[in-house]
Amino acid sequence: MEPRADIAVIGLAVMGQNLILNMNDHGFTVVAYNRTVSKVDEFLANEAKGTNILGAHSLQEMAGLLKKPRRVMLMVKAGQAVDDFIEQLLGVLEPGDIIIDGGNSLFEDTIRRTQYVESKGLFYIGTGVSGGEEGARRGPSIMPGGSPAAWPHVKPIFQAIAAKVTDPKTGAQEPCCDWVGEGGAGHYVKMTHNGIEYGDMQLICEAYHIMKDGLGMTPDEMHEVFKEWNEGELKSYLIEITRDILAKKDDDGTPLVDKILDTAGQKGTGKWTVISSQELGIPITLIAEAVYSRCVSALKDQRVEAAKHFPPGDPRFAGDRQQWINDIRKALYASKIISYTQGYMLMRAAAQHYGWNLNYGGIALMWRGGCIIRSVFLGEIKKAFDKNPSLENLLLDPFFKKAIKSCVRSWRKVVSTAVRKGIPVPAFSTALAFFDGFRSERLPANLLQAQRDYFGAHTYERVDRPRGEFFHTNWTGTGGRVASGSYTV
Repeated sequence: MEPRADIAVIGLAVMGQNLILNMNDHGFTVVAYNRTVSKVDEFLANEAKGTNILGAHSLQEMAGLLKKPRRVMLMVKAGQAVDDFIEQLLGVLEPGDIIIDGGNSLFEDTIRRTQYVESKGLFYIGTGVSGGEEGARRGPSIMPGGSPAAWPHVKPIFQAIAAKVTDPKTGAQEPCCDWVGEGGAGHYVKMTHNGIEYGDMQLICEAYHIMKDGLGMTPDEMHEVFKEWNEGELKSYLIEITRDILAKKDDDGTPLVDKILDTAGQKGTGKWTVISSQELGIPITLIAEAVYSRCVSALKDQRVEAAKHFPPGDPRFAGDRQQWINDIRKALYASKIISYTQGYMLMRAAAQHYGWNLNYGGIALMWRGGCIIRSVFLGEIKKAFDKNPSLENLLLDPFFKKAIKSCVRSWRKVVSTAVRKGIPVPAFSTALAFFDGFRSERLPANLLQAQRDYFGAHTYERVDRPRGEFFHTNWTGTGGRVASGSYTV
């Protein structure tokens, strides 16, 4: 059969099927393949019925249907399955062909796979795809990285199927997809996106917790609050779905959210983000607390037992409810700024470490539509980097400085009251603690360095001497003159 397909997609779970249908809608001929080949026939007979989508029952048949350079996109579970398919594809593809991993792979695996596939004469792309089932079908955010030579061959497809946002200056529709960088850059940006997603969700849950226990609000009342918030600076997909969740009723007419068990799951990308931050020495404290909050939620039986021994006091907040709602909104907004600030700090450090040339304003644009953290807020981040591409920290941008200053009083009020009332707000609290640390010209780390030098001869720098000169003190009078080597993790 004459090769006529533009791209193949391997993996017919929900994301794979919807991406194929999306590509078909935009005029691309797609080959569908699945390891369990019966799923191919089921897909063609049902979801893909009446389309131009082709089916393949073997990798050899799939390869024969593809135009050159062949483009094959894997939508399979991250891990060994990706490596296994790469090996099989190397047996049916040729030099110059392109393998694409569209799953949530660890960026370090993508770096390794890119090098390996390129050593065989082919090209490799590791791309983050965000937006869930609906995004994949109607327009996701796509974050590709890997072999730069492959980008021109997949760009028309990816940018056609991606979500679109309106450029405020030109009015043009911009795709939420652009080249991110070499190696594992695409999957790193997607990992960071997911980490920020963890943080956003935890912050919203803490706002909900305060309104529920501190203000005694019903889900219907909170629905109205989130509905209003979604019209302002907090307008976003996660605020929107929270609004809808709070309005949803169970079959008996009562709020469904109240019947959902309070134990949260996770798939690992938040954990990967925290691990990477520790390796790079970047304090993404809010994302870390969001990850650990899910871990605490999983200790359900222990929490139930502990509640018997440490009964709560009165959690109610005194004062005007509407004023508190406004204060909570400001605390949420300020904390959200910190979350993105930390995420961008992490990406900047990773770019320097791995040699990536990341376009930070472009990343904000890619996140403006299609993805889970899409929000109007990201437009301000893009503006910040458009004005100053070398901006080191979002908190130093005029817009975000002004925003934080307008929120800080309410932020402190909400955190301090929640602490007094025993309502856990780990993400709100750590965001505020990071802000206070970041704005402090002098921190107590001088004492910490003295402690390290006392017990381990780890040396220290002095405020009255140039940076880079290290000193050791014989604190006890019995120590030696030899000091430990100095290094920074």
